[in-house]
Amino acid sequence: METTTFDNDQAALAAARAAAESLGPLVVAAAPEAFERGLGVARIVAHFDPDPVAVAGTLLQGLGAATPLPADLVERHAPGEVAAFAAALARFGRLDLATAARVAGDASALSGAQAEALRRMLLAVVSDPRLVLARVAEQLWLLRDARRADAAEKRRLAQQTQDVYGPLANRLGLAVLKWELEDFAFRYLEPDEYRRIAVSLAERRSDRERYIEDLKATLEAELSAAGIAAEVQGRPKHIYSIWKKMQRKGLRFEQVFDVRAVRVLVDGVAACYAALGVVHGLWSYLPGEFDDYIATPKSNGYRSIHTAVVGPAGQAVEVQIRTRDMHDRAELGVAAHWRYKEGGRRDAGLERKVEQLRALLAPGRDGDGDLLDRVGPSLFRERVYALSPRGDVVELPEGATPLDFAYHVHTSLGHRCRGARVDGRMVSLDHRLANGVTVEIITGKEPQPSRDWLVESLGFLATRSARGKVRAWFRAVDHDEHLRAGRAIVERELGRRGGAPPPIDDLAALLGCDGAEDLYVALGAGDYSGAQLAAALQRRDRSEALTLPPVTVEAPSGPESASGISVMGVGDLLSHYARCCGPVPPESIEGYVTLGRGVTIHRATCRNLARLRARQPDRVLPVAWGSDRDQSYPVEFGVLAFDRRGLVRDVSGVLADAKLSIERMNTATNHVERTADMTVGVRVHDLGELDAVLARIAGLPDVIRVQRR
Repeated sequence: METTTFDNDQAALAAARAAAESLGPLVVAAAPEAFERGLGVARIVAHFDPDPVAVAGTLLQGLGAATPLPADLVERHAPGEVAAFAAALARFGRLDLATAARVAGDASALSGAQAEALRRMLLAVVSDPRLVLARVAEQLWLLRDARRADAAEKRRLAQQTQDVYGPLANRLGLAVLKWELEDFAFRYLEPDEYRRIAVSLAERRSDRERYIEDLKATLEAELSAAGIAAEVQGRPKHIYSIWKKMQRKGLRFEQVFDVRAVRVLVDGVAACYAALGVVHGLWSYLPGEFDDYIATPKSNGYRSIHTAVVGPAGQAVEVQIRTRDMHDRAELGVAAHWRYKEGGRRDAGLERKVEQLRALLAPGRDGDGDLLDRVGPSLFRERVYALSPRGDVVELPEGATPLDFAYHVHTSLGHRCRGARVDGRMVSLDHRLANGVTVEIITGKEPQPSRDWLVESLGFLATRSARGKVRAWFRAVDHDEHLRAGRAIVERELGRRGGAPPPIDDLAALLGCDGAEDLYVALGAGDYSGAQLAAALQRRDRSEALTLPPVTVEAPSGPESASGISVMGVGDLLSHYARCCGPVPPESIEGYVTLGRGVTIHRATCRNLARLRARQPDRVLPVAWGSDRDQSYPVEFGVLAFDRRGLVRDVSGVLADAKLSIERMNTATNHVERTADMTVGVRVHDLGELDAVLARIAGLPDVIRVQRR
């Protein structure tokens, strides 16, 4: 492989040697090959982040990589934060060992899902983002050193790099590390293809870099002469990237025109096209190699101008022209370069954290220790990454437990879970998992979930999907029990409303169930609540009030009484509401002519009215609600609850919040059963207002039943 830029960084070398001097006795105690490794990795780290703790910690970890250094020696001669950094880096390196989720036919290759999960976990477990840089640098040193290793070891390291560390370096913007990691991996995995492309290039990388620098200088001078403020970036394409493009587009080497490429960043869209004119004025362009993604952006929002020209010495050069905003969006936004290269779904939370890591690792960081302390530990709090005993990575939300882990792996494993070990230690099933732990599930022969697992306050399950699986199990096992419980819920809600109930199939349709049995089971299993059923009934009543014909056979012709009721054919007739049913708009109503007390207004479904009609049908009159929207109507309901202090206050509070006028309230206490039976009379404006209040009272603690009288 060719020499890279940071291999010539004398400041980085000096920082690594200074770290070695600070750890003098430990360097002496280590094997020479361990010192060589530690110094090499520390030098790479120092190029990107000269922080003394990171450099010295990386060196210390390398010194003890093969043979651990005596603990007392480390304690005496290594500062505490340096030793802690080295220990964390050592743990970090152990997390990417063999995993079971391999690609069929290739024992060394990870599946795509496992590779992505492992990359996420490696980002998540670090408390200090510099650990990622140190681990990627260590992987590069191992690849360099593997030139003397056997083919199997080369392939193992190369596959690990291709699956995990190349994409990690890419995400973190460590471009120089990325291309060398990928080229080494490609060289070990596909040696024939590597040599073929290397020969086709027919020049050293340093020559290509010199070519790019000369081309950049020429282009910058011409843009400046044209009055265009621009920044020109350049890079020669590395071997693995050339091969990937050839594979992706089915090209021959001669058809790859961006072996050498430059990027021009300007301030505005107009300047993009002005710069394009300068480029085409300098060099002739290659037909068919021009794409204007500014005028026609890609589907992912990517915008830029791409063209290919015949540059100096007859070499093909790709030129990209974009504004700085377009560049930022391409690097960190919805068209991020790493997503384009790696593929896969977008994860906004992960991208935000990667941006923070990139910012912390960027050259010129101010080295503010408080910033690392503040930002580092919080970067990946939203997710937890745990390992199975076979090495599979399981991604879970923060707060996940061993039960969540079991249900994520397989539903039957969750159902049979009886206990768990975390890193070899027995833990309770509500134990909160941490990043990087190994979880072993202890199972029984038969599935036996507990209903306690569904109680959120107990903390057994943090994921909705796991709770859904537990509910599904109980739904299947407890079908008959759910049927009875659901039927009781329906009867309670209908009893609370009073009147003739709608057909049960209509109730089922309101909640999207196929029939009565499905409705009962869904209510009993907790898929729907009584409050949802009450709300659906309320919507049904309102719909019927808008669509059904009026109750009276003719339009009311008499004047409204003081009670807001129009009685057909009778003017200014005394009327009052029946206490047996307490009708409320928009319920269907009818009047009954009494002797000496005027007309009594009943609900059309009232049982007392039905008996009166049977005896004297000629005294039943059609009536209709008046048009006064501010009119209130008396209604009475009962509350049965377990007796406790504050019960009356809580019920009164609900009525006060609803701004309802309380006309009477009586409470009878049963000291034997320790229950309280309340009768409450209020005035409401319509049925919807009444239903809302009764639903809130039904939700109060210790309330058994709320029923309209």
